[in-house]
Amino acid sequence: MEEIVRNIKLIWDFRGEDGHQTAIHHEIHLKEFVKKEDIPHVNSGVEEIDTLHSTAFITVSEPHMRMVRDALIPHRGEIAD
Repeated sequence: MEEIVRNIKLIWDFRGEDGHQTAIHHEIHLKEFVKKEDIPHVNSGVEEIDTLHSTAFITVSEPHMRMVRDALIPHRGEIAD
């Protein structure tokens, strides 16, 4: 039986008037990190929750999650769709 590998979405929150621009900038560093560490990632992005709250995220497979989590300390994580 084939093992199912889940994808985990790691999320960083940015608040305030500059939160959205900070989230955009943070995503750049997330992409640089996974490239430097040769970690395959499913996707990344920025989501605007409201005018004063945005998030940056990166989705990685569960086996890579701990390494990214421990190195970059996201605010939270969830199982990705």
